[in-house]
Amino acid sequence: MPGYTLSKDDYLKRLRRIEGQVRGLQRMINEDTYCIDVLTQISSVTKALQGVGIGLVDEHLRHCVHDAANEGEEAFDAKISEATVAIERLLRS
Repeated sequence: MPGYTLSKDDYLKRLRRIEGQVRGLQRMINEDTYCIDVLTQISSVTKALQGVGIGLVDEHLRHCVHDAANEGEEAFDAKISEATVAIERLLRS
């Protein structure tokens, strides 16, 4: 079971809100909204997505990595490596 299962509804609600923000961006472009205003909204959407990502990393560490620690050092190390790669991807985006 994924670590975020207990928070799934919260994540879905946040992602629906972000989806609405992206639709708003499409409207802004369609309506020839001033560039800086569009960029400001893009920044807002980006921060919202990063917030979801950080929440998922936190859930992964608290659930999946924690459980792997109980399975042994090899499983624990594998989950830590997996989390590190995921964090690197988030930082690059």
